Amino acid sequence: MARVARIEQTGGPEVIKWADIDLPDPGPGEVRMRNTAVGLNYIDTYFRSGLYPSELPAGLGGEAAGVIEAIGPGVEGFAAGDRVGTFGPSRGAYATERNLPAAQVITLPDTVDDRTAAALLLKGCTAEFLIERCARVQPGQTVLVHAAAGGVGHLLVGWLKHIGATVIGSVGTADKAEQARVAGADHVLVHTQVDVAKEVRAITGGEGVPVVLDGVGKATWEVSLAATARRGLIVSYGNASGAISGLALGVLAAKGSLFVTRPTLFDYYVDHEERQKGTDRVFEMLAKGAIVPEIGQTFALGDAAEAHRALEAGETRGATVLIP
Repeated sequence: MARVARIEQTGGPEVIKWADIDLPDPGPGEVRMRNTAVGLNYIDTYFRSGLYPSELPAGLGGEAAGVIEAIGPGVEGFAAGDRVGTFGPSRGAYATERNLPAAQVITLPDTVDDRTAAALLLKGCTAEFLIERCARVQPGQTVLVHAAAGGVGHLLVGWLKHIGATVIGSVGTADKAEQARVAGADHVLVHTQVDVAKEVRAITGGEGVPVVLDGVGKATWEVSLAATARRGLIVSYGNASGAISGLALGVLAAKGSLFVTRPTLFDYYVDHEERQKGTDRVFEMLAKGAIVPEIGQTFALGDAAEAHRALEAGETRGATVLIP
């Protein structure tokens, strides 16, 4: 029997329900994965709330570490007992075990424990594609990172510093400011205390930054516009405060011929080659100490609804891991 989370309607954390089900044998191209640690990510709340539409009923979660229990017909390169991780795009990781495509599973290095993998895979790969394949940040550039102490934010800060960028971090509290400094931010701005865009302009001699990495969305959109240099790039990769809507392209011209992109991870991790290259780079940066997947808190898997409440209330720090 597998215990799995399901949502039959969208809404608040209370719509997360649990059920015990009989899992069939893995089908062609599938493996059965027993989860030992499950990653909580903000995107999980988007599917739960309905911000990102999905066919209902639906599972939740894409990121987990665990062990292969069985393999289906045609699966090569994996065997029962292998330690593996996954970060999607298939959802349903909020489960004690499940069947999923073998193409979405990677072998975990012996140097990476299960909780670290569950805290790192999705967020680490997000940092990798945002910095290296989307924004293509170069050494010497200055980058503004919103939510710089968050699960993805603090990885962005460490990664950027390692490749030689100057990092300005925006955070909400003094406590989170210290976390961003520890991660490596050169300048930290508490947005509840200062005008972030004004301070960014002051730090950059009036020019603004060539790249903004913004996982907050609606609440930081105007700040991002005001802080970006002429012909600069705003990478809007998340909606923690709500989705940006009603964008008038003329605003981009008025602000200095800006570029804006709204990327998603799996347009950059389309095939096995891209997936392998990206995860190899993440584990390389982990081994070098450039990124530290701080696990700020753990919850029992069955308490996923409470974990969602804490995440949306801004009460978490670093990564959150759910333990079956």
